Order: sequence, then structure tokens, then C-alpha cells
Amino acid sequence: MRITPLPETPTLPEPDGGLGALTTDKGNLPLDTVDVRASVTGLVAGVEVVQGFRNPFDVPLEATYVFPLPDRAAVTGLRMEADDRTIEGVLKERGQARQDYDRAVAAGQRAAIAEEDRPDVFTMRVGNILPGERVTIRLTLDQPLPYETDQHGGGEATFRFPLVVAPRYIPGVPLGDEAAGQGTAPDTDAVPDASRISPPVLLPGFPNPVRLAITVDIDPAGLPLTELRSALHVTTTDEDRAEGTGPAGGTVRLVPGERLDRDFILRLVYAARDGEDTAAPASLALVPDESGTEGTFTLTVLPSGHGRPRPRDVVLVLDRSGSMHGWKMVAARRAAARIVDTLTADDRFAVLSFDTVVERPRDLGTGLVSGTDRNRFRAVEHLVSVDARGGTVLLAPLQEACALLADPHRDRVLVLITDGQVGNEDQILAQLGPRLQGVRVHTVGIDQAVNAGFLNRLAEIGRGRCELVESEDRLDTAMEHIHHRIGAPLVTDLSLHAEGLTLVPDTVAPSRLGALFPGVPLVVSGRFRGAPSGTLTVRGTGSDGTRWERDAKAAVTGNRSITSIWARAHLRDLEDRYAISGSDELERRIVDASLRFGVLCRFTAFVAIDSRVATEGQAPHQVVQPVESPRGWESPQATLMAASYGAPAMPAAMPRATAAPPGAPRGGAARGTERFAAESLDVPDFLASSAPPSPAPPSSAAPSPAAPSPAAPGMSAPPPRRRTKDDAAVQRLDNARRDLAEELRRLTDLRSAPQADRHQYLLAHLLPVLETTVQDLDRWGDTPRSLSALLTDLRAVSPADPTRLDELWTRTIETLKEFTTPPPKRAFWKRRS
Repeated sequence: MRITPLPETPTLPEPDGGLGALTTDKGNLPLDTVDVRASVTGLVAGVEVVQGFRNPFDVPLEATYVFPLPDRAAVTGLRMEADDRTIEGVLKERGQARQDYDRAVAAGQRAAIAEEDRPDVFTMRVGNILPGERVTIRLTLDQPLPYETDQHGGGEATFRFPLVVAPRYIPGVPLGDEAAGQGTAPDTDAVPDASRISPPVLLPGFPNPVRLAITVDIDPAGLPLTELRSALHVTTTDEDRAEGTGPAGGTVRLVPGERLDRDFILRLVYAARDGEDTAAPASLALVPDESGTEGTFTLTVLPSGHGRPRPRDVVLVLDRSGSMHGWKMVAARRAAARIVDTLTADDRFAVLSFDTVVERPRDLGTGLVSGTDRNRFRAVEHLVSVDARGGTVLLAPLQEACALLADPHRDRVLVLITDGQVGNEDQILAQLGPRLQGVRVHTVGIDQAVNAGFLNRLAEIGRGRCELVESEDRLDTAMEHIHHRIGAPLVTDLSLHAEGLTLVPDTVAPSRLGALFPGVPLVVSGRFRGAPSGTLTVRGTGSDGTRWERDAKAAVTGNRSITSIWARAHLRDLEDRYAISGSDELERRIVDASLRFGVLCRFTAFVAIDSRVATEGQAPHQVVQPVESPRGWESPQATLMAASYGAPAMPAAMPRATAAPPGAPRGGAARGTERFAAESLDVPDFLASSAPPSPAPPSSAAPSPAAPSPAAPGMSAPPPRRRTKDDAAVQRLDNARRDLAEELRRLTDLRSAPQADRHQYLLAHLLPVLETTVQDLDRWGDTPRSLSALLTDLRAVSPADPTRLDELWTRTIETLKEFTTPPPKRAFWKRRS
């Protein structure tokens, strides 16, 4: 099918507006505007994200856009606007929403669907955009602002809004099933939805394809705001000045022309209130539901004092993979060295640096060593020599760290320094979660497009804190925070106790209260029943071993965002538990909570469908919007951006995958090794002819026994390696199912045969076949229990016992049916790695 562009119209962007302003014989990219409008009141932001799509082709279009949102934000609404019509989105169970969307698109109706693939990665599909038509999608969010206090009683809140999904390392063996999404990575056993989180990436140097606007209106709500700082973008500020020196509020606007290639970070600095007790204990806000029978509470406890240090066991895990190249590696080395310098001779420690292999400082052995000057010098000496290389094989070093932190009589601390750019988050949390009992995990995320969702989840499960560093300028401040947290928490073993307030069981978020750290307010939310009154008490053990507690009396408020923010935190807790257990009961709880409180989650989706038919008789042309290369990822890797998920950087919009040319690699190819013909992509001709080719990967060192070496420096990753034993296991099971399916057919044919013939067949023919099959499977531990039990009973039965043989005949048919029938395929969002 040839697709030609429409003539230029007055509604097109200005000539300097990027690719959307260019005329070609193949068209342009569908997404042309992103507008973020935030309203900050106190420490909560209400956000509207407006995505503008335009169809530059002469056929109906379905556009797919993979984009980030803040990982703690609650998505509470979707609206689609097209052809002077407004359609409100409806939150539904995800499978039902996808069916409704696909059915509507097939019927020629306009439709949009928003799905969550990670806490901070979402997919928007907009179907049946007519030629020349513009469709606007509006998402509404409620977002808490993390807040930290300083020693003078002031503090700082952070509004962070991510703008690009960075490439992620995808480990595992390709599944070979139908892809879950339209991305460039194959789904693997470790990341079953890799194709949904791997959008194509624009090559460096392309004109800006999307016009970005960000506006933040600020109402301090009585807090003494003194300063506004934008960390990574140039902004303008219209301030409302109060009496004194600081702004009482105002509006912050992004300067036009910025790209969607890094997080937008705005910090709000507050002074201490005059006469305020800096050790203020706690506050408790109650928000009753409209029904009056239940409500939501939020408890905030402000820290004070200093913890008393105790001997610690500290394992420092440093990411040296290719995505850490450049300033990130420099910052990570500095951060790790600063942490090592804080250790004392009473502490024990280990340093693990990793990519596809794990390395340690020379002469320090494989265990924990005391924090003497000599050992700390050896550790820093090792850190100075660490450079970025290879893939982010994160699970193995974390498991090794947990194995080292085994002494329950010492404070056990794990510190991970990384950008978090991995796709197997659920696999890591599922395997690591049960091993973190008694281990405190702190994460340090270094990137301008950091995987904050994963790093926050890991720190919460480990009852620690996550600190994000977006530049070397921020490192000193961040390290000061980290130093206090790795030291000694103020209070541990926290628990909640209610008086006059009935808490709804299993609704407290976070579910693991963890510890109280210097400078970090403890924020706990949950649900209550009955009258909105009473007291909550937080109890714990101080760093000196004494009993500690704080009381908070209830105060009723009408801030409804408290409920949606709690719901998002509660759903995130349940989703993390699902990653570990895969329980059907948990799935039902997640769906019920999401639908009840109107907050999007992994198991639900917002879908908007126009009742009017817009087009007939033609399936829409499908285009995947490419995303920017994250800023700070140096250009030698930027041209090879997608190697972590086995595909090259993409010059423009990508259609659904077509058949690979003869000889093309299947599965996860190394970055830069896979080529796409220009005619297979709907890209402007000048891009297809002039875009620089991906450079060939340089030679690499010989692979180590533990894992293959990377195919190129930076984020270039090897193809997902074939695990011979796993492949052989699949083949053995397939062969066994095929053989026993044939036996099942024969047994079924013999149902009407005389009893003696059936019994003879069972013992003389089927029993030897079953013995051979089980013997082959037993060698690898692959035999299902039902087959082993059946074999044991067939061997033991007496030929002279017809009643028992009849029972075994029936049971044999049922067992073979169960074994030869493939298990039902789970939806990709329900699969566990």
C-alpha cells in the first residue's frame, strides 16, 4: 500500500516546528504536541497531560505512543476530542477494554486506549484518525510531591515529570509467541512484555518532531516558599511576591523549543515557619467518602534528632553497564567512593561492580571485610578503574549481595547505584523480595531519564530510600542525604495503632512501614470506617533501643486527591505482591480496587470510544511513534540506542513488524547488527537516504565463563543467549506430549472394547510407553507429579483386580488429557517471569 501525504494546510506547525512541518512523499510522525499543565497546591500536584495527534497520511491512521508518567501519580481520567466531539474514557478491566477498543477500531469508530505497562511506562493507542484530522487526548493525574526537611526546619519539595522512556536491557530467551506489543524488542521469558516497553528511537540530529509545553502553577498553601529551581530546563517564572523576600507562588513555564529527552525537575524550597517547633510530631488528615461510611487517611510524621550508629554490614552494588557511559559513570564512581569513605573500622563491607559479570576490588576476597583504611583504599582504587561496558545483568549481583548480608545481629544495608534501565523489574522483585527480610535497601538512580519506578519499588520493598541524581551538580546534595540514611535510621520496627478510628484491614500503604530516616517525613495512608475522628499512634524502636512513639489527632479535609494518591500506592503494593505470588485472588483485588477508586493500574485500562462510525471498509494504517534518545547518553551510543533490546535506533515512525529478510537475525540481535530497508518504514525519503548508518560494533573481549561479553561498548548487549538446557526441556516436553497424545487417542478408541482387551492394552502397551517417557523426563526433573503417580499405581496394580483396573483406565485418560492439553495462555500483563 502506498501512502501519500495530504497538501499543506494552515493548521500545520511552523517551519521550525520539526518533522511535523516537513512535506515528503511518505508523510510525517503522528504525535506533534505534548502539553503538561500542572497545578501544585501545597505538596500535591494536579496534572493534565495533553497529547496532540495529527494524521498526515491519506488513509485512516492508528497511532501508538509509548510514554512515561510519574511512577507515584494516580491516573484518574482520559478524554478524547476529535471532530468537535468529546468522549470521556471509561476505566475497565484491561482485557475487556482491549476487546472493546479493537472491536471499535475494526468497526470504523474513533477510539483511544491508555494502558500501564510499568508504574512509569504507559502505552496510548488512538485508532481511526481520519486523513488531515487532529485528535487530542487528555489524561488527568494526581501526583504527590516528595518532601525532605533540613536541619534548620525548612525543606524542599520536588515536582518531577518524566518525558522519555529510555532503552532498557532485556535479558532472557525469546518466547517465540505472538508479540505483546509493537516495539523493537522480542518478548522473553524474563521480560514477557518487552515488545511493549521498547519503542523505536530517533537517531541523533533529527529536527525536533514534537512541540513540548510545560506550565506549573504554584500555590504554596501557606508554606513559606522561598525559591523555585528548574534542574534541567530553561524556564520563565511569573512570581506572586508576598511580604518579604520569597515568592508566595506563581507560574513556571518551559521555554519553547525543548525536546522530550529528559525529565522535567522543579524544586520548591521552603523556609522554616517562624516560631514553629522543628520537631513537630505528626499530622493526620481524614477524607470521608461521599457515602460517609468509609474514608481515606494520611498520616505524616516529621523526623527529628539523629540516629545512634551501630556496626553495619554494607554491600555496595555499582552498575558499570554501557548505559552508564559518560557523566553517569563519573557520578556513580564518586557516589560509591563517598559511601566507602563513610565506613568505619567497626563496619564490614563489600563492593560489587557489575555488567554481564560481577567484579570485586583486588585483594579483598569474596566476603565482607572490615572498613579499615587499607580496605577502603583498595575499594576506592577499584572504583577509580571502573568504566562503562556491557549489559545490565542486575539480578545476579543483587542475589550475591543478599547472600553476603546474612548476619541478623548487625545492621544490614544494601546500596544500589544505577540508572535502573532494565526491563525485568518484576523478575528481580519476585526473586529478591523474599530474601530482603532484615536487609535495608537504598537505591541511587543516576540519569536524566531514570527508571524511577523500579528504583522506588526496590527501595520500598527493602524498607529504604531512593535518591535520584540528574546531574553532577546535584551529586553533593544527594550524597549528603544518602550519608544520613546509610548511617542509622532514627526509628525502626514502626507500627500503627488506632484509637477511636477503625482502620480497614490490609489497606495501609506502604504495606511495609520500614524506618524513619533523618530529613525524610514518614507518609502513611490507608482506609478507615465509621466516624472521621480519633487518633493514630506510630510506635517503634529508637536507635538507642528505647521505645518511641508519636500521636496524631484527626483533622477532616475535603482534598479528594488524597484518596486517589492512596489508591495508587495501595495498587502498587498489591502489584508488587502479585509479581512474587501471581495469585488470582490478588489479581481480583487489584481490579476491584482500581475500578472502585477510578485509578488506572496494570490490570485495567481507560478506553474512549466514539459512537459514530468515522470510516468504513479499510483497516487503519498503523504507526508507532519513535521516541527521543535520552540526553546525556553520549552520541556514540545514541546511534545504537536500542541494543539493550536488540534493535537499531529508528529514524522515524515504525509500522507493525514485517517479515525479516532472508538471513536476518531472529530474537535479540546486538545493537547495530540489524538493518531495516527504507521501503519497509513509513519515513520521509530524505531521512531514509541521508540518515547515518548505525556503526558496526567494535571488537570486544572474549566472553567470560559467567556470561557473554557485550558486542559493543555502551549499551550494546549480546543477543539473548540460548540456554541449551531450557530449550532441551521444551523439546522433551513437546515430544512427550506428542507421544502420549497418540496413546490418549488409542485409549479413546478402545472405550467400547471388551474389558479384558482394555486392561491388557493398559498393562502390556501403555505401561512400557509411560515408563520410557517418565524415565526420559526424570533425568532432568521435568516429570509432572500426576504422571509419576500414575506410573507407580500402574506398576502396582494386579492384573486380577478388574475393579482397580477400571479405576486406573478412567484416571489414565484424565491424566493424559491434562498432560497433553497445553495450559491456557495468560494475557501478557498477567505473565510472571
